[in-house]
Amino acid sequence: MHVLVFPVWFGVIFIRHGLYQDGVFKFTVYIPDNYPDGECPRLVFDIPVFHPLVDPISGELDVKRAFAKWRRNHNHIWQVLMYARRIFYKIDTTSPLNPEAAVLYEKDVQLFKSKVVDSVKLCNSHLFDQPKIEDPYAITFSPWNPVLHDEAREKMLAQKRKSEEQNKSLNATGLSWVKPGSVLPFSKEENVLQT
Repeated sequence: MHVLVFPVWFGVIFIRHGLYQDGVFKFTVYIPDNYPDGECPRLVFDIPVFHPLVDPISGELDVKRAFAKWRRNHNHIWQVLMYARRIFYKIDTTSPLNPEAAVLYEKDVQLFKSKVVDSVKLCNSHLFDQPKIEDPYAITFSPWNPVLHDEAREKMLAQKRKSEEQNKSLNATGLSWVKPGSVLPFSKEENVLQT
């Protein structure tokens, strides 16, 4: 018996502003067996997001809308990821997978916003859930644990402070991106002796 195994990628999108602000959406990208010559990859949110382009039952994003025909050496998985992020900032309601979301966005934006807030809360409340499939590479979140996380946090902040100090000392030496009155990049003011 031959079992088809499709490669998968796990991902998460953090939305910083707009209607879906503070949303953290985990997803899985299913890559076809004959990639890159076959169909476009599928992207499925772990928890269906209330959005016109996301199937309210399966959580699948309508990726084919952006990639009607997947073309080798032209289309790439990173483009699918960028598309998945973009849908949260630019809402498209034509030929929706979730007609309710599309109608509300066009006719009752306040109710749409309310349902989006509920959807964001629901997705965020499931962040600590175990992955649906057993895979050591699946993305998992855990609550803040000072014993585990404080040391890593301090190392990251120390690196950031060090980088900021280096930038300050570079600026103090008189280096500039552009010399005043010139278009020469990375110039340093010359000391000219007048006699």
